[in-house]
Amino acid sequence: MSNVFQLNNIDRKEILPGFQARFVHTDSMTLSYWDVDKGAVLPLHKHIHEQVTQVEDGEFELTIAGETRVYTKGMVAVIPSMAEHGGVALTDCKIFDIFSPVREDYKAL
Repeated sequence: MSNVFQLNNIDRKEILPGFQARFVHTDSMTLSYWDVDKGAVLPLHKHIHEQVTQVEDGEFELTIAGETRVYTKGMVAVIPSMAEHGGVALTDCKIFDIFSPVREDYKAL
């Protein structure tokens, strides 16, 4: 049996100013669907989770382990566990993240 989710039925949560997300959690990962406002800043941080980030719309300047690149629609970044990363939305963005293991902090929201 599989679980089916309708994203429009999942409440958005503002995690940081300008960063609103809908979350789907499985036993081993968290899927995050972000709406990010132009100019919103993701401060440099790191966590134990491996993260895969895909820009679905817009332009997001992302720094990973000191390397900065502008990501646009269709670009994917793989962020290793404990790699420092952060960024800024150059435009309004839609971003899809996968975290493994589950983000218990997001699950608790």
